[in-house]
Amino acid sequence: MHLIEEYGGWRNRRMLDFYEKLCRTLFTRYKGLVKYWLTFNEINMILHAPFMGAGLCFEEGENQEQVKYQAAHHELVASAMATKLAHEIDPENKVGCMLAAGQYYPNTAHPRDYWAAMDEDRKSYFFIDIQARGEYPNYAKKQWEREGIEIQMTAEDLDLLKNNTVDFVSFSYYASRVASGDPEVKELTAGNVFASLKNPYLESSEWGWQIDPLGLRITLNAIWDRYQKPMFIVENGLGAMDTPDENGYVADDYRIAYLEDHIKAMRDAIYQDGVDLLGYTTWGCIDLVSAGTGEMNKRYGFIYVDRDNAGHGSLKRSKKKSFYWYKDVIASNGASIE
Repeated sequence: MHLIEEYGGWRNRRMLDFYEKLCRTLFTRYKGLVKYWLTFNEINMILHAPFMGAGLCFEEGENQEQVKYQAAHHELVASAMATKLAHEIDPENKVGCMLAAGQYYPNTAHPRDYWAAMDEDRKSYFFIDIQARGEYPNYAKKQWEREGIEIQMTAEDLDLLKNNTVDFVSFSYYASRVASGDPEVKELTAGNVFASLKNPYLESSEWGWQIDPLGLRITLNAIWDRYQKPMFIVENGLGAMDTPDENGYVADDYRIAYLEDHIKAMRDAIYQDGVDLLGYTTWGCIDLVSAGTGEMNKRYGFIYVDRDNAGHGSLKRSKKKSFYWYKDVIASNGASIE
């Protein structure tokens, strides 16, 4: 909070110095112990949740898009700086970017819907285009021209971006989304940052996120085709209302089904499509307060925590059915899944 209140978060270029000190400390302290690093978590969230993504607070009448993209530039430069520093301190280090992913589908076969879906995907991939390719894409420059956005950047910034691209692309995946170019189409799913038009072919979670295992395979192929860099799925899971029995046990077969279907899709992307995937981690191992909705009742973990939205509960931990299932998945490297 001090960095937000005193400096305005990532709108302030001084954040680069603070971030450089943090990175240098971590890379030095954990040299030889940690080999894989991510610079910013879900960096594209700055456009949807600017306070969470960059510590941004806006003044009345301020051009919010200008501020968000300027802060994004600072984060992108900081990411390139961290990548350079990581390789200098330990050449064995691998540095990745991190995207909140999930392809947009066109609502119909109408070309305007296809364009709307492509435009939404661009808004997400904008960040990775720079981190993986090393320069600002022309579509972003044209957008800024149209909207009167002027980003303050130096020649040194551009050089740093060009020469310090990431080693791999990581992302979170929870759901796919739908876009339309027709302003009259307005029926949205429930949810927060992942709200979109409803897809009648998909079921939804209790929070309105559309469950789409094939969408993970589509996303893996889209990212691989776009960047040709190794990938890492670092978040994937189902937020659900879990009800323990009298012994505290949760038979969360719905979570097992969700994860199993997504792991199968991941396996198909590797063995049938040939994508380069470094690894997979779920979200998450234990129940905690949801960053997206601020709820304890929206549970993702393999371990149940006795706590509710009002803060009541003993905090006692108990293993869900999915805990034992995923233990077997890990031990067999996925072979336990048919």
